[in-house]
Amino acid sequence: MNLDVNTLFLVTIYVEAMLGLLLLFAWVQNSSVTAVAWWGAAHLLRAGSIALFGLYGAAPHWVSFDLSNAVLFASFAATWVGARVFDGRGTSIVGLLAGAVLWLIVCRIPAVAQSIEARVLISSFIVTGYTWAAAYEFWRGRSEALVSRWPAIFMLFAHGALFLLHTPAAAMLPWIPDMQVYDSVWMVVLSFEALLFTIAIAFILLAMAKERTELLHKTASLIDPLTGLPNRRAFLENTEAISKEAGIGCKPVAVLLVDIDRFKSVNDTFGHAFGDRVLQVFAETALAHIGPDDLIGRLGGEEFAIVLQGRSAKHAMDTAEAIRLSFENAASDIDGRMVKATCSIGAALSNTGPIVIANLLAEADQALYRAKEAGRNRCEIAGLEFTLRLDASTPSLRIDNMAAKTAA
Repeated sequence: MNLDVNTLFLVTIYVEAMLGLLLLFAWVQNSSVTAVAWWGAAHLLRAGSIALFGLYGAAPHWVSFDLSNAVLFASFAATWVGARVFDGRGTSIVGLLAGAVLWLIVCRIPAVAQSIEARVLISSFIVTGYTWAAAYEFWRGRSEALVSRWPAIFMLFAHGALFLLHTPAAAMLPWIPDMQVYDSVWMVVLSFEALLFTIAIAFILLAMAKERTELLHKTASLIDPLTGLPNRRAFLENTEAISKEAGIGCKPVAVLLVDIDRFKSVNDTFGHAFGDRVLQVFAETALAHIGPDDLIGRLGGEEFAIVLQGRSAKHAMDTAEAIRLSFENAASDIDGRMVKATCSIGAALSNTGPIVIANLLAEADQALYRAKEAGRNRCEIAGLEFTLRLDASTPSLRIDNMAAKTAA
C-alpha cells in the first residue's frame, strides 16, 4: 500500500487545526491553565506551516520553504513556552522567536540557500532543540505527581531524536533527480510520523493539564487555605500511615495538641482578619520547630495538632516548650500591634507499638485541658506510664511517677 504524501499533508493540516481548536476550547473552559492555550496555538501554527509548505512549486521558494519552516519553528517554540508556563517558569519572547529569526537569517546565506543538506541539518537542530527543551522543562517539574508527565517527556524526546536523523536518513533516501519534494520517500515517512506525533502529544498534554487540575482540586480539599497546613481530614489520613510505620519500627511517637489562648478575645479586640494573621503566625512558628518527618495540621478553629516521630519524652517536651516560647515572642507584637497572644499545649507519648494516634490525641486533649485549667500559656504532657509537667514559670522539669502516686 502506497501512501500519497499530498493526502497526508491535507490530513495533517486538518488534524493539526482541529487539535489546536480543541486545546483552545479546553483552555476557554479552564483559563487557569494558560499552557493549554500555548499548546493550542502551537498546533494551529503547525497547520499553517504545513499549508505553506504545500504551496511548494506554486508559490515563491521563500514562502513555501523558508517562511513555512520559520512558522514551524515558532510552533515548536510555542510548545516549549507552554511547558515553561505549565510549571510556572514564565514565557520567553526571545526564546519563542529565536529559532524562526535564526532560520530566516541563515537562509539568506548563499552557501546555505544552495545546499538542501545544510538547510535540513539546521532545521533539524532547531526543531530538536525546542523539542528537547520542552521535554527538559517537563523533566524539571517531575517532583509533581503527574503520571502523564512521563509519556510527554518520552514523546518529545523521541520526536526530537528522530529529527536528528533527518540528514543521514535523507542521504539514505535521496531526493529524486528533479527535486520534487512530494515524491521523496523520506517526506512520506516524515509526514506520517508528524501526523502520529501531533495526535499523541496533543492528547497527552491535554491529559496532563486535566490531571493537574484534578490534583489541585484534591490538594485544595486537603489543605487549610488560611495557614497552608493539612486540614483535619488530611492530618488524620496521614496519621494512619505514621501509626503503621511507627508500629513496625517500634519508633516512639509524640502527639502535641495546641490551642491559642483566649482566641475569641483576640478576634473581638482586633477583628477576625487579624485573628487569621495570628493563626498564620503560629503555623509559621510551629513549622520552624518540627522536622521533615513530623506532621502538623489545623484541626479547626484555633486548634492545631503535631505528630513528632522518633522523639524521646524529653525531646518532645523541649519541642513543645520551644514552640510555646517562640509563639509567645512572635505573637507579642504582630504587624505593629500589641497582641500578646499565647498558646497552651497538651501532649501524649508512646514508646511501644501498636500505636493508635486517635488514642494519643485523646490523651493529649486531656493534657491540654489541664494546661488550660492551670492558667494557660504552658505545656502539659501525659505519657502512658508517667506524667511530665512543665509550668511556664518553672523552667525545671518535674516527673511524677503515677505508680508511686497510686501506691501512696
